[in-house]
Amino acid sequence: MVGFVGRRQELATLDRELGKVGTAVGSERPGRCVMLRGRRRVGKSRLVERFAERSGAPFLFYAATGASRRADLARLARDAQASTLPMASLLASAQPADWGAAFDVLAAALPQDQPSIVVIDEAPYLMDEEQAFEGELQRAWDRTLERKPVLLILIGSDLSMMEALNSYGRPFHQRGREMVLGPLNPAEVGEMLGVDAASAFDATLVTGGLPLICAEWSAGMPLWDFLQEAVTDPVSALLVSAERSLSAEFPGQAQARAVLSAVGSGERTFSNIARAAGGIGATPLQRSLTLLADKRVIASELPLATRPSRDRRYRVADPYLRFWLRFLGPAMEEIERGRGDLTLRRIRESWTSWRGRAVEPLVREALARLLPDGTLPSAPALGGYWTRTNDVEIDIVGADRAPVAKELRFVGSVKWLENSPFDRHDLAALLRHRAALTPDPVPVVAISRSGTDCTGLDAAYGPEDLFAAWSS
Repeated sequence: MVGFVGRRQELATLDRELGKVGTAVGSERPGRCVMLRGRRRVGKSRLVERFAERSGAPFLFYAATGASRRADLARLARDAQASTLPMASLLASAQPADWGAAFDVLAAALPQDQPSIVVIDEAPYLMDEEQAFEGELQRAWDRTLERKPVLLILIGSDLSMMEALNSYGRPFHQRGREMVLGPLNPAEVGEMLGVDAASAFDATLVTGGLPLICAEWSAGMPLWDFLQEAVTDPVSALLVSAERSLSAEFPGQAQARAVLSAVGSGERTFSNIARAAGGIGATPLQRSLTLLADKRVIASELPLATRPSRDRRYRVADPYLRFWLRFLGPAMEEIERGRGDLTLRRIRESWTSWRGRAVEPLVREALARLLPDGTLPSAPALGGYWTRTNDVEIDIVGADRAPVAKELRFVGSVKWLENSPFDRHDLAALLRHRAALTPDPVPVVAISRSGTDCTGLDAAYGPEDLFAAWSS
């Protein structure tokens, strides 16, 4: 197991928010609220626990369960017993009948002369269609909680519900600062595992940067050794994390799960997804795709070009879930009967081609962080380009806006192979595809795992260059 790694920027953000609370002690409304959202198992609770423990401020960490209002209120009293609030006994001994009364007692338990921290983990479990919890929270915040020097942190894994909490027309609108926690980035994964840049990208594609999975990866362990251990352990985090997250996110929604499995298997177009999902009709398929996109599980993309296109494609947004749906989910039965060797063999057979496409979103994210860099201009929009028949496909397109650009700024090709540099044949193919996209001689870029072996490129990036986007 490894210790707490990375999250420097996120910890600094929380430190600043608490510092503002401390500076405002004695003012009329010193309280501040942060609404932290991120996918399940991305490390939200661990981050906030780490922040609260090292802050030195008294704090209460409450974790909702969603079992029932009565059970959640009883859980609040139990969590108060373990808190460091000076007057936590008030909350621990009280038996409030509703959240309004619970917030009144909480306000009375908060110190007036020093900053404190109150955490409500999995806040979406407490939200309902009637917005009763949100209404009580808004009333308590405006009347009492904000008048105390407290940093209130609301945590949630349901991204759409956490966004709704702060949206216009909801009771708590504009009362908190939104904060998004993503997975560990490739530089943090590399630091955690003690591997080089190229290996860190591989590890990110497999683990998705989820700390719980990375913690099972021994420092310096090669990719294939880790996978061999994981697929022979039916309870490894790599195997079980996805199923647990999906069961929590889509309980009883078999159709959405079938559509997600179709996208995860590699199908990208509407018609192919419908066929792979068992011949599902257009209306229910669109409904499922919308649900999956709203929950940020899949990404829906259009070609980036100067002309509009309707050739929409879909992909699984999370790298770990993309890997699990492609290789592990369909193989769980054979893994459970002790034949993980068969699963590992299939991963080896498909790894190179799968990785070449799976790394493209990470490449675009790295370029968005790096540019402008003196060689290429900034590109507010980064995407790809393709035609319906796939006779023209460009991995990287940089432009001024998306999906219909006014100005294309560069095009690029990703070649993510060992011992196979980007050569003149790859450049010739990229130039042909550029000509099909635009008559303008926009810069051409190579992103290659093994370097370049040709002239005529305007820029080239390797794993170490992309790694620097996060390590600086």
